Amino acid sequence: MLNSCDLAPHYQPIHYALPDNWQGIAPFHIAQPSDQIPKGAWWHVFNDLVLNQLENELDKNNPDLQAAAETYLQSRSVLGEIRSNLYPQLYLEAGGGKYKQSYHRLFRSKTSHAPIEELNTQYQASILWEADLWSKIKNEIRMQRNLVQAQAADYESAKLTLEGDLARNYMLLRGYDSQNQVLKESIRYYEAAVDITRMRQVGAISAGIDVSRAENQLAITKAQQTEVQAQRDLTEHAIAVLINHFPFDFHIKSINSNLKDYIPNIPIGIPSALLQRRPDIASAERQMAMANRYIGVSKAAFYPDITINAASGFQDKGFGLANMANSMWSAAIQGTLPLFQGGLRRASLQKSWSVYRQTLDQYRSVVLNAFREVEDNLTLTQKMRLELKQNKEASEAALRTQGMAMSLYTGGITSYLDVVTAQNAALTAQLAEVKSKTKLMQSSVDLIIALGGGWNIQQLPQKNLASFGVLQYNHLDLKEKR
Repeated sequence: MLNSCDLAPHYQPIHYALPDNWQGIAPFHIAQPSDQIPKGAWWHVFNDLVLNQLENELDKNNPDLQAAAETYLQSRSVLGEIRSNLYPQLYLEAGGGKYKQSYHRLFRSKTSHAPIEELNTQYQASILWEADLWSKIKNEIRMQRNLVQAQAADYESAKLTLEGDLARNYMLLRGYDSQNQVLKESIRYYEAAVDITRMRQVGAISAGIDVSRAENQLAITKAQQTEVQAQRDLTEHAIAVLINHFPFDFHIKSINSNLKDYIPNIPIGIPSALLQRRPDIASAERQMAMANRYIGVSKAAFYPDITINAASGFQDKGFGLANMANSMWSAAIQGTLPLFQGGLRRASLQKSWSVYRQTLDQYRSVVLNAFREVEDNLTLTQKMRLELKQNKEASEAALRTQGMAMSLYTGGITSYLDVVTAQNAALTAQLAEVKSKTKLMQSSVDLIIALGGGWNIQQLPQKNLASFGVLQYNHLDLKEKR
């Protein structure tokens, strides 16, 4: 009865009017209940064992993720601190001392025979409890519970971001592997071309300028390969740091892959589901709920605070404490109501309303940006598929032209300048095809991240948000497990 008054406004999450679904085109389709991005391990849609292993290592060992988990644990610990205010505070005191006064202290008569030394011992138990008449403490607890949930969502958002960074870097690394393979094959082809021009020069069939052109083309391509290998090393270093490895002793084996097997079909679901699948949206909504409770705390400041305390114990000048004649006790109830504070409480209340409106605006901004990210990556992934198809056609045509130009040159019908032009066009087209595949893979990762990576708001913690029990004294030094 004493704790029944709640001054916080009724809270209802904001609902936005949304269309039924996106008009996506292949490879996107409306998700069915059994057709979803894998929960948690969303990267499994790429069917890559190395990526699976790297992502698992990141979830276990990434230091930034571990720090985010500790932030979440700290918010749970603060919830325990605030929750303690609901309970009576019990204290046990004991002490003793021997005291001596000066013979020449003030107002002491020279003829006084009062003792100047005295022994004092005492022990007592006391209890202090604040009656939460206006639900100030309970609203503070609810605020912190909302913050704990927001921190949990922030952790999931940080985790999703780091997992996405790793996947994007991995796709880039495999893209460099493919570029290196294209350059390797081109170098082999150009080395054969150098041999042909040299033989033709020896036979006085062609001029030395053809040899110089062939050698120049070969050297430039080798330099391109060196640059690609350097960029691959840097990308590998970035992956090493993400999974908490030192770059100098970390290596991912190169593979001759065209990335084709990694391109997934991604279910996009419906817009309203996005509000349930993005941890950053969940965090923004919990911040809004917390701000709503802050209004109730500010309103409670206008009402009196009631404190009840009691104490009982024994006091004696010697050691005869266990004597009822030496017992003592006190009981008190105190109410405090500020009458004038120069507008302090009204300023706090006005601020709390402003904070709530601010979180509402921030929530709307997060939602709008979430939909923008999804639409951006739907567009990118769709266009990158078309670009990949076009670059593939250009690559095939350029390779045919390169073969025909070399045949015409060896037959003495055209100059080597036409061969070099065809070689440049073929190499550029092949690298463009590989880069299109890499960008398509990265945009696929970004689309999955924008869709929440298989996360769902139901994964937010609901019960046992405090990090320890009221009577728990062990295992307080353990790390947070998520």
